[in-house]
Amino acid sequence: MRYFIQFSYFGTAYHGWQKQPNAVTVQSVLEGVFSKLLRAEVSLMGAGRTDAGVHAEQMYAHFDAKPIRDIVDMVYRLNAFLPDDIAVQNIWEVQEDAHARFDATERTYEYWVTQEKNVFLTTGAHYVRHRLDVDGMNTAAALLLRHTDFECFSKSNTEVKTFRCDVKHAKWERQDAKLVFKITADRFLRNMVRAVVGTLLEVGRGQQNEAGVQRILDSKDRREAGTSVPAKGLYLTKIRYPKNTFSSHE
Repeated sequence: MRYFIQFSYFGTAYHGWQKQPNAVTVQSVLEGVFSKLLRAEVSLMGAGRTDAGVHAEQMYAHFDAKPIRDIVDMVYRLNAFLPDDIAVQNIWEVQEDAHARFDATERTYEYWVTQEKNVFLTTGAHYVRHRLDVDGMNTAAALLLRHTDFECFSKSNTEVKTFRCDVKHAKWERQDAKLVFKITADRFLRNMVRAVVGTLLEVGRGQQNEAGVQRILDSKDRREAGTSVPAKGLYLTKIRYPKNTFSSHE
């Protein structure tokens, strides 16, 4: 049977989501606990990949296994065995052809910036001491909604078939002690959000302007964009699927 799992993780201790040789990843830890509890090898297919140090408030994966008799108890036991920085929220039985990666229609990321030393945000936000022009950053961010080719923000030498993404929302807003950039699209390229944020922060510091960001987008050249910001401030916060994905919701 096929199942979807919803989970979250604080990524500081992990070399990203995807399993890699000689590295501790979220996928390898989750698969190890699943395999132990189900007494069979379990392989998880994630909704996407996150780089080393990136966090996920909402992440999904699918796996195939024999029928799980008590899902509530399975969630409890998974959380009992998992480390404190990985938590499982739910498991659903889904259709046999449901796919955590290919069925996802929308993904949302947040990037957290703090502008004063805050001991509670040291490991989860990027500290920027310079005064920032947030209005200017939002004006430049609005340009993303008018474009579909984001090669200029993609990691170099990445093997992808297309650099096209449909960005539906991109905006900075104040949230208590944080300045948060929220961006939603159907898909993202590797390193894209961190490169976008780095470029917009240049606008905020007066090192770049709206016209400059337009030139960067038109250039399709990663070297023209700003420096990628640290991974520690990046959070995958939401993934959307068609309503009929979760059989329990039908």
